[in-house]
Amino acid sequence: MSVLTRDAVGRAGDGRSAPAGDAAARRRGWWTSRRRDQLAGLLFVTPQLVGSVLFVLIPLGLVVWYSLHEWNVLADTFEFVGADNYRAMADDPNLPSVLRVTALFSVGLVAFNLSLALLLAVLLNQRLRGTVLFRTLFFSPVVVSLVAWTIVWGFLLQDNGGVNGALGLVGVDGPNWLRGDWTALLSVVVVQVVKNVGLNMVLFLAALQGVPAELYEAARVEGATAWTRFRRITVPLISPTILLTSIITVVGSLQVFAQISVLTQGGPGTSTTVLVYYLYQRAFQFHQFGYGATLSVLLFLIVLVLTVVQWRMRRRWVFHEQ
Repeated sequence: MSVLTRDAVGRAGDGRSAPAGDAAARRRGWWTSRRRDQLAGLLFVTPQLVGSVLFVLIPLGLVVWYSLHEWNVLADTFEFVGADNYRAMADDPNLPSVLRVTALFSVGLVAFNLSLALLLAVLLNQRLRGTVLFRTLFFSPVVVSLVAWTIVWGFLLQDNGGVNGALGLVGVDGPNWLRGDWTALLSVVVVQVVKNVGLNMVLFLAALQGVPAELYEAARVEGATAWTRFRRITVPLISPTILLTSIITVVGSLQVFAQISVLTQGGPGTSTTVLVYYLYQRAFQFHQFGYGATLSVLLFLIVLVLTVVQWRMRRRWVFHEQ
């Protein structure tokens, strides 16, 4: 009788513990290493996601919302005007000139920056003495304060500044660089290129050092000239870096503000008034915040379209894309 009782108790105990054991097994089966890795990855990217939502998506939504209103800070009014700001932008007589100057500035900046950065990278990639010193010299402006750099160049480009002084030593009478229509725009482009060319140079230099030397040796044996090796080997293999630097430079050229503000204040006339400086004038100097927000939406759309076009054309530009 006692044996039967113990067997019954044992079976009853097994019946009570089986569901608990199955639940623990299910929990262990759900909490896999893959889910732990996913949670760890989510925790790592959460600060970036929160920052993007708070400082990118929400401000972008507010800009679109403000563009539908007329906000008068002095009168403390905030009125919904619908598409009036967009109609005013379409009828703005100054906007075509501003867009033309923006296009000229961006094209000049991107062309000079990328070509000069690639040329410097090719030269500094040679095994010559002193290349480390020149790399440091060309990259040092990147880490210099932007405002300080621009102020110094403002003094150098004055009528009696250092640039005209150096030209006078060789008998050249330099112009007033910041007061001429085309010289002012050229001066701002040169100041910006010299400031940031070192960053693209370093990126190109890293890409060039990743090109296998065996390819150059094989092409040299086949009788390929230096230009052919550069065009057929170097450019295709560093095309991912060219795409990256072109996107960064194009977007950066459309966001240049401090150099314009310090050097020319958009002048003479509107010869250096790019879109980002124009929206600053309308929003913060003329207190037309609604119209300034509308111009911000236009700037965002231009940057978005150019970035998407560059990214979509990567299959034709980038060697590693299939």
